Amino acid sequence: MSTNLNKATTAGIIIALGIIYGDIGTSPLYVFNEICNGKVISDLLIIGGLSCIIWTLTLQTTVKYVILTLKADNKGEGGIFSLFALVRRHGKWTVFPAMVGGAALLADGMITPPISVASAIEGLKQIPAFSNIHTYTIIYIILGILTLLFFFQQFGTANLGKLFGPIMFVWFTMLAVLGIYHVSDDWSIFKALNPYYAIKLLTVYPKGFWILGAVFLCTTGAEALYSDLGHCGRGNIRVSWIFVQLCLILNYFGQGAYLLGHLGERWNANKSNPFYNLMPHWFILIGIVIATIAAIIASQALISGSFTLISEAIKLNLWPKMKIQYPSVERGQSFIPGINLLLFLGCTGIVLIFQESSNMGAAYGLAITICMIMTSCLFAYYMFIRRVPIIWIVTYLLVFLTIEISFLFANLEKFPHGGYVTLIMGGVLFMIMVTWFKARKIKNRYVEFVRLEDYVSIMQELSNDHSIPKYATHLVYLTSANNPKEIEHKVIYSILYRKPKRADIYWFVHVDVLDEPYTMEYSVHTIIPNEVIRVEFRLGFRIDHRIQLMFLKVVEEMVHNKEVNVVSRYESLSRNNVMGDFRFIVMEKFLSRDNALPLWERLMMRGYFLLKKYSLSEERGFGLDPSDVTLEKYPIIVSAVPEVQLKRIEEAD
Repeated sequence: MSTNLNKATTAGIIIALGIIYGDIGTSPLYVFNEICNGKVISDLLIIGGLSCIIWTLTLQTTVKYVILTLKADNKGEGGIFSLFALVRRHGKWTVFPAMVGGAALLADGMITPPISVASAIEGLKQIPAFSNIHTYTIIYIILGILTLLFFFQQFGTANLGKLFGPIMFVWFTMLAVLGIYHVSDDWSIFKALNPYYAIKLLTVYPKGFWILGAVFLCTTGAEALYSDLGHCGRGNIRVSWIFVQLCLILNYFGQGAYLLGHLGERWNANKSNPFYNLMPHWFILIGIVIATIAAIIASQALISGSFTLISEAIKLNLWPKMKIQYPSVERGQSFIPGINLLLFLGCTGIVLIFQESSNMGAAYGLAITICMIMTSCLFAYYMFIRRVPIIWIVTYLLVFLTIEISFLFANLEKFPHGGYVTLIMGGVLFMIMVTWFKARKIKNRYVEFVRLEDYVSIMQELSNDHSIPKYATHLVYLTSANNPKEIEHKVIYSILYRKPKRADIYWFVHVDVLDEPYTMEYSVHTIIPNEVIRVEFRLGFRIDHRIQLMFLKVVEEMVHNKEVNVVSRYESLSRNNVMGDFRFIVMEKFLSRDNALPLWERLMMRGYFLLKKYSLSEERGFGLDPSDVTLEKYPIIVSAVPEVQLKRIEEAD
């Protein structure tokens, strides 16, 4: 796996261009526009701003993500939840930065499509025929594009994805050509290669430090480099990034040189954009079309990444179960209708609230900065458990936390100008994760396990007790017991006490979600041949839980190996070799009134059951056919109320 991961191929590089560079690749549409917005153009502003961009791309994107973070692959997979899966066994605290980072990344996915598409469509203002185009007309075009984009998610992007690479190659080539064409406007722009001017801008220019909030937009897509590691491979990402970074920097050089020709002017980002000003008039319409397609590809990358992020969170028990569809057989292709709707509503809200890309830039970047800080913390801990010398870990944290915390403080200026919107979105998503995770922990504290061997003989007698009507030939329970010698008390209660369930064979199925992404293994523990059998599935956190399909495959293999006899034991059916029926018992929990929980835990449990009400049911979450499932409700008593003191009184005659 590692050999293929490190290998770069022409096809792989083209695919990488199409999949992972949409966000960071469309940043020239708005970065310099945000840096200059409302300011008087000066040498220090332009050269210092460009120097900040160059060194941000070099340190934050190239060094941190491309060189260092890509090394932390989980069997070839990347992203903040893959990184969490690598380290969670070594530190329980790692779940917090994973949830914060995941929520921030998802919130970022709600603003990237609007700002990318808006920045592209607003280029129409550069064409004389459309110079007076109304803002609402542009809003309608943006909403139309986003509506079509989200509508087509359900059909998958396997075939469309093959076109993304060549289109993005054209886009990046266009960026480089436009930049080279204008570099000669002012050769002094190359002074920006010296980090001295970046430092001078941040320390000498009035309120220069806050310009970092706009500079940060040049690296917002860096997290996608890591998240899409599994789709593209480390080698393809590293080689393709050389080309991408060169094209981006050349375009920024061109924009900077053009802006130096407008010294003393106050820049209005709503009326002009240095990106489109680089284009000859005859090319602007073509450039807008290419930019719009690139923006759609950038949006597609964020949407697909959000689906992957949530599917991982579900498997890691950090998010309520949701319906996941697989539009194609291509690895990594998934579609989550609920998340698609959530993102669409979020993107629509962003467009309607902010209306123009320059206003969206005021809200953009704050959430993703927090995600990058969380990734830095997790990666530092990953280095620690890999026994990297402490001096290198401390150096890593000092360098990148200094950079990212600086960006965070600079972005905090955006809070009253719209940054609060993405923070509220991220906060809501984070609370969903916290509620789901904490409530499961509270609930699991009070799950009672018993020794299975203590009840095996009773189950045997029940199976042979013909005075009790047979419930099913094969009775299948899903168990959370990690120890094959144990079983939940509620399962025994369901079989023996609630209403005795006689069956020929009792099956206990356990699903163990692994920290590896694509493992698919199973083991069988035959407790009593042809009577009590436990099947344990070991599935990676990116594997869909189609448990019924997998279970029947296991039974088929066991029958082939003559390990079990699944023929019905009814005499008439047995003579004709008819296979017995399978019945799955799913236990649906509800919070008992007989609880005395602290306020915080009571709120967590109420939130958990509210989320559970709107999430995917247990049987659908495990891929069970509803016609083969029996639902049983049982109470969760996580904290019993104190003993009730009742006093009996004698009635008077």
